[in-house]
Amino acid sequence: MLQQTQVKTVIPYFKNFVHKVPNLKALSKSNEKKILKLWEGLGYYSRAKNLHKTSKILVKKYDSQIPDSFEKLKELPGIGDYTANILLALIFNHPRIGVDGNVKRVLFRLFNLEVKNPENLFKTKRNGDLAEALMEFGAVICKPKDPLCHKCKLKKNCFFYKSESKIKFNKKIKIQAKSYDIFCYLKKNKKQIALTKNNNLGFLKKFNLPKIKVTSKKNKNWRFLCNYKNSISNKKLDLNLYYKFSSKIPSKYNWYSLNKNKEFIPSFTKKIFKQITHLY
Repeated sequence: MLQQTQVKTVIPYFKNFVHKVPNLKALSKSNEKKILKLWEGLGYYSRAKNLHKTSKILVKKYDSQIPDSFEKLKELPGIGDYTANILLALIFNHPRIGVDGNVKRVLFRLFNLEVKNPENLFKTKRNGDLAEALMEFGAVICKPKDPLCHKCKLKKNCFFYKSESKIKFNKKIKIQAKSYDIFCYLKKNKKQIALTKNNNLGFLKKFNLPKIKVTSKKNKNWRFLCNYKNSISNKKLDLNLYYKFSSKIPSKYNWYSLNKNKEFIPSFTKKIFKQITHLY
């Protein structure tokens, strides 16, 4: 849950999730709709799907145990180098470090270089504690902006602290600007909207969305409602919202209530709901 998401945002979701799905076996036996519904609002829904798939593999193939092999961990859905390393460190005390943005920044400032094999820099029997401490240190002390150098116990050996020019660690994120037209079929006498899972919006594949196309000027027979902005990860979206009332919809669409939804609805779609509810 913490991938690309702040701790304060995750906490209520995590508490609710483990209350409803208390262990690995329960997770493996849950259906995907339930897991996605519990995840609703967090975004990056591939994380939830991969978590669900991995739980089934762990129960069936590994007798509900996490493998202690980097290669075997990497075979599990959604687990890359970072997650595999941090699991090996925290669970099995292997000499591994999960290199996220915080850890990269700490090591860059300490040694004035990008470290490819950080494990070689440290010798300890408390590998799990070290891996966790580096992440926490980067989040709390060695922060991206206004690092707390006056509290830092490592400043005597830190190139960043000693440097007069204060070398900057630049984390480059490419922002993608996209423009889309969103077309909403609405049912006249009921607060319903037509949604489909067959859409061409690459970052929200197979989720409940209205008709979406790359922005064009030919939108006859549709009423323009509004333009609004939305951001998803590194994407800045410029959205034009159109609508029309209709009792007939294409076969790949289904009607959904604008107010009550037992189905999983992504936040992207919920924001569309908010834009059109005043039409009724």
